[in-house]
Amino acid sequence: MSVVVEISKEIEQDEVISLYRANEWSSAEIPEKLIPALLNSETLVTARKDGKLIGIGNAISDGHLVVYYPHMLVDPNYHGGVGRMMMELMQSKYRGFHQQMLTADGKAVEFYKALGFERAGKTEPMWVYAGNDH
Repeated sequence: MSVVVEISKEIEQDEVISLYRANEWSSAEIPEKLIPALLNSETLVTARKDGKLIGIGNAISDGHLVVYYPHMLVDPNYHGGVGRMMMELMQSKYRGFHQQMLTADGKAVEFYKALGFERAGKTEPMWVYAGNDH
């Protein structure tokens, strides 16, 4: 599989919405918020196969100490290595940071553990959130 993974903000709304819908993420229903959120992230990573967007992830950071990875998703038809390549690229940029944070659920927990993430002490994930899923 020849997949190109790169840091890039070259995205089109339709391809992003298709990817989010394929993953059943509710933010696909609010593209007027989703697209600016992605483009205003400090870093946006994309994965493409033959030009088709098959993965996307973003990072929000203070640029020195802390980075948070809010979104990381791969087209379900391309699971099996793409997400790892995307996270490795992100982590190469933020390697020396004091904190790299994310929220994982379901099958994603084991995926992120394999990349070196672990539960942060006795912390509890908390949020104010209007949706039922992602």
